[in-house]
Amino acid sequence: MTDDRLPFAHTRAIVTAAVGAGVDVVQLRVKGGTARELLAQTVALSAAVAGRATFVVDDRADIVLAARDAGARVDGVHLGQSDLPPDAARRLLGPDAVVGWTANTLPHLAAAAALPAGTLDYLGVGVIRPTTTKPDHPPALGVDGFARLAASTPLPCIAIGGVGIDDVAPLRDAGAAGVAVVSLLSAAEDPDAAARALRRAADAAPVGVVR
Repeated sequence: MTDDRLPFAHTRAIVTAAVGAGVDVVQLRVKGGTARELLAQTVALSAAVAGRATFVVDDRADIVLAARDAGARVDGVHLGQSDLPPDAARRLLGPDAVVGWTANTLPHLAAAAALPAGTLDYLGVGVIRPTTTKPDHPPALGVDGFARLAASTPLPCIAIGGVGIDDVAPLRDAGAAGVAVVSLLSAAEDPDAAARALRRAADAAPVGVVR
């Protein structure tokens, strides 16, 4: 996930390095700025990813549609609890789009289960540990809290929030289909090396627990 505290040129360089190092998914996460600026960044990052990883935009299904209209490859959207309802996003983006949803509580999982089959591709579950990238985050779940939520849904669960390299194996063992990081790459002196270390940790995790 990108870090909107950084200059966009730096973000693009980090994304290029991360994708080259084997990161599977890139999420453009921008909480401020104008729609025009976000659209330009989406188109630019799509070019940087160049189809080598799944590329999604945080919150904004409208930006996904606009970027696609401009010829950019954008695979889907990640939605928060206060964003466009996932079923509406699915109708707008189509059956082949990636649609993810943030879920931090059992009621969130119940809401996900109530959606029509095929609406959601995955859930983002966290935060695992306190994180500075989301000052208003809910209480940290820890690995055990994540495991309880992941066991309560058939949807793939991505662990997010304060995840470090040493957390990858325990989280995979707890049922995580993957992990999402921000600062681990954005604050790294060598994003390429950090992404490669993350890739190695993910590949070394027990295969049998992947959903």
